[in-house]
Amino acid sequence: MTRPTPLALPATAELHDYEYAVIRAVPRIERGECINVGVLLYCRDSAHLAARTHLDQARLLALDPVADVHGVRRALHGIEAVCAGGPQAGPAAADSPGQRFRWLTAPRSAIVQPGPVHTGLTVDPETELRRLFDQLVL
Repeated sequence: MTRPTPLALPATAELHDYEYAVIRAVPRIERGECINVGVLLYCRDSAHLAARTHLDQARLLALDPVADVHGVRRALHGIEAVCAGGPQAGPAAADSPGQRFRWLTAPRSAIVQPGPVHTGLTVDPETELRRLFDQLVL
């Protein structure tokens, strides 16, 4: 497997640190098998918090033929809503983007779980989220 080539950045590009976590679906906790279903990304400098999700239903059902597909989809929509903030985020909307990221990445024993938090540098958090999503989920 080859490593991706780093992007060439202009000398004047301002880099921002960010944190991200992969969102996983673990349909049978006791087996520990999972599929990546999304990515969360938080950039403190720009107060950017966003998630991209995609559920490959066939892959989920290959791990567990009776997995709660509807429940997983609801959980993923909930994660996207909390990231977006506003009324659809419910009580979490009152929290800062950083607080919401910490809440979303807290370890849990559920079908939809966050992976470990990783860090990086980027010029554009949204572009970085798309890149991570394409590389880690699709």
